[in-house]
Amino acid sequence: MQIASLAKVGLPNVSTSDTIDSTFAALQRAQLARRGSFTLEARIAQLDQLRDSIKRHESNIIAACAADFRKPAPEVKLTELLPVLQEIRHTKKHLRKWMRPKRVAASVGVLGTKSYVRPEPKGVCLIIAPWNYPLNLALGPLVSALAAGNGAIIKPSEMTPHTSKVIANIVAETFPPDLVSVIEGDAAVAQKLLALPFDHIFFTGSPAVGKVVMEAAAKNLSSVTLELGGKSPTIVGPDANIKRAARNIVWGKFANNGQTCIAPDHVFVHVNIADQFNEALKTEIGRVYGKTPEAQKSTADYCRIVNRRHFQRVSNLIDDAKNKGARVFEGGVTDAEENFIAPTLISNVSSDMDISREELFGPILPVIEFDDIDLVIKKINDNPKPLALYIFDKNESFATDIIERTSSGAVGVNLTVVHFLHPGLPFGGVNNSGIGAAHGEYGFRAFSHEKALMEDKHSLMHLLFPPYTAWVRRLIEAAVRILG
Repeated sequence: MQIASLAKVGLPNVSTSDTIDSTFAALQRAQLARRGSFTLEARIAQLDQLRDSIKRHESNIIAACAADFRKPAPEVKLTELLPVLQEIRHTKKHLRKWMRPKRVAASVGVLGTKSYVRPEPKGVCLIIAPWNYPLNLALGPLVSALAAGNGAIIKPSEMTPHTSKVIANIVAETFPPDLVSVIEGDAAVAQKLLALPFDHIFFTGSPAVGKVVMEAAAKNLSSVTLELGGKSPTIVGPDANIKRAARNIVWGKFANNGQTCIAPDHVFVHVNIADQFNEALKTEIGRVYGKTPEAQKSTADYCRIVNRRHFQRVSNLIDDAKNKGARVFEGGVTDAEENFIAPTLISNVSSDMDISREELFGPILPVIEFDDIDLVIKKINDNPKPLALYIFDKNESFATDIIERTSSGAVGVNLTVVHFLHPGLPFGGVNNSGIGAAHGEYGFRAFSHEKALMEDKHSLMHLLFPPYTAWVRRLIEAAVRILG
């Protein structure tokens, strides 16, 4: 029985080693047999089927996300469905061009040859998806893998079991199991998968687990795309539009209850506007989610922490900050029975607090005043390179200066998070925040091997071959002198 059907028949979401091995072997055999026959038309047909299946399961997806962490239906549509459906649409439009071999002009040294770069499938790929955007970050990479002509195994997160089941059902009814399969299970299942010689591994998760994935991949020399995270800083300059900044930051931070890898992690705000900005943040939180913890708890628009362990982790961050002198000037209210943590704003932050060192991944926003941008830039550069950096200011030179003097996966100017929705932009980090890129052509290339192809037409390279007579030596000397 293929593992993709387990959720349908109600078996436990745990996969045995034999099932994992047989599923992998079936994909390997099929991928070899599919070489040369997985055409543009066939790939587009698979993407069409995936799109249609997602749309048929829309109500199930919404219900599953609500069951897993009370994710609001509009947020599911905006952050789970739209990115994947848009990725499919964009890929179909451009796939013919991406697949076409690209002609490369001959250099002087190889005149008389014809050269191409030909993208080909890497083979059998593993997609390990996280729990925070469980559908989006499982099926989005799958679009790129299929577009590049690969087979794939998807390992959804066990922390969102209802959505994991829906993903398994979508895959089982959409694809032959030797093209795409879902394997459900916990960390032990992930370890068994990582021991296999996949041709490419696409992992989304924390930097700590990313290191484990990379170490496992190295044993098989599997290539990797690591979409990680970190502490994405936000800078609100002295000439920022305060209301606009507050609106964008509140949405980017508290959507999905702060459980977003590119959410603003902390905000540096210029001292001249700090009081106004803090009031604007409080006003915006009240407008969007309610002015009291009771209202925020009862609104249908506010997600929950995914489970009790993460609830306790985020609660501990707040307690640690308060115990070390931080001031909670909005929120801070928690309810363990519902995994509820109110949108929380914290000031008087110091470097010895856990919130200054750890990726928050929850509804906590430290607000730090500054009057010297050089010190802010130094602080950013003293830490691992973030996945995103956000800048709010009307002065373009203010933003340009920060962009040129820092390194990050992406930069948003007068916005947060929205760059994820642009299929024409690469999405990825730098070093600790990620390796490689996803989305659109960048995702297609991540799952492709770019094969060099050269054909001899009427080159004279053979004149430089041995035996190295005096004449050949003179030709080589001339070539080095002229071309070197």
